[in-house]
Amino acid sequence: MFKKLALMLALSGVSAQLVATEAAQGREIDTLPDVLSFKERVAPINDMVKDRLDNLLPKLMQETDLDMWLVINREYGEDKLFYTLVPQPTFAARRTTLLVFSKQPDGSVERFSVSRYPIGDLYPTVWEGGSKAQQWQRLAEVIAERDPKRIGINISEDWALADGLSVGLHNKLLDNLPKKYQKRLVSAEDLVIRWLETRSEKELQVYPTAVTLARGVIAEAFSNKVITPGVTTTDDVAWYLRERFEALQLRPWFQPYVNIQRQGDNVDKDAPFLGEYNRVILPGDIIHTDVGICYLNQCTDTQEMGYVLKLNETDVPEGLKSAMKLGNHWQDILTRNFKTGLTGNQVLANTIKQSEAENIISSTYTHPLGFVGHAPGPTIGMWDNQGPTPVQGDWKLYPNTVYAIEGNVKMQLPEWDNQWIQIKLEQDAVFDGKAVWYLAGRQTKWHLIR
Repeated sequence: MFKKLALMLALSGVSAQLVATEAAQGREIDTLPDVLSFKERVAPINDMVKDRLDNLLPKLMQETDLDMWLVINREYGEDKLFYTLVPQPTFAARRTTLLVFSKQPDGSVERFSVSRYPIGDLYPTVWEGGSKAQQWQRLAEVIAERDPKRIGINISEDWALADGLSVGLHNKLLDNLPKKYQKRLVSAEDLVIRWLETRSEKELQVYPTAVTLARGVIAEAFSNKVITPGVTTTDDVAWYLRERFEALQLRPWFQPYVNIQRQGDNVDKDAPFLGEYNRVILPGDIIHTDVGICYLNQCTDTQEMGYVLKLNETDVPEGLKSAMKLGNHWQDILTRNFKTGLTGNQVLANTIKQSEAENIISSTYTHPLGFVGHAPGPTIGMWDNQGPTPVQGDWKLYPNTVYAIEGNVKMQLPEWDNQWIQIKLEQDAVFDGKAVWYLAGRQTKWHLIR
């Protein structure tokens, strides 16, 4: 199968070296890396936050043509973005917290808080305290002192994470700003998206550990350590995943789930997803899971496949091996279409065109990753929309951005009397501007349960 694949790709102009490189990214995780305690995580997280503020933010403010950026928060009603800007441990904004970022003539960014308290060493305060009215008056004063031409605030019709400024706080800002500066307020939408989607070099050094942890716990769950065929249910495995992550002090950002495809199921080939839930796992079953965790502020989203051997089997049926290779080939088609400056919709259209030319029945629904699991950036298909996605799909690809390479392929399995099956894969990868690299390898072999 691989030789045939390499020949087919060579004929289409794809080098054998690239094929070998992509295949080499397959990896099985058999050992979990050490997990830092909450206390031990503070230093690396704060180092990454400071590095982003010192080195990334100035470039992005220049790129998005903002002279000042305001991130305005109230305790328990914080802008979600707030937590990507402040050091740990920070559990909430103190009272009303006004963060100001002001671009300097040399391109650097001055940052401070107009609040009762400084925030660690990152945000000294420029207010001596007083009433709420005096706090807002002080904000107006520091804006006037710096006289910015374009002031970004977090309001957006289309991007949830760029719309963190509440109506009440927005009204307060308008009430306290002279009309001259009210007219200079603009949406910081582009800056917020670029801030959230861009990974720094330091973050990319730790991201593989987060993904390795996710993949490693899946490997544990999809083994005889957890599964006893004929006894264990899909819910049992799902809760093992959840509780194992919790024991490692890694909170999932959604509840893990597990489903089964079984020979003899009444399968609708055109259904978007194949597989049933709430079942006892039996020999001969195909099992699938979807999990997502966050570690050191980097979030993952992973789907993998397993097979339960029958009594007379010692390996996965050949049809399933071919199915996994087909799934990996679909991944390669998708990731080879990643090019800086293309929109998510263009990447999707090119992927679908090439897959259809090879008679691959596939569905692509890839999304960015970062501080959250469904991060802002270019949407590359939706499971319920394989056409253009307005706005999010029109966003362009930038270097140093991370994605869940997510989708599925369908094929008929000879060993199951040509019953349709679905290979659902999701592996986390970084686009460096030239190529896509899996952060902790990708699944190329089935998890085996005996």
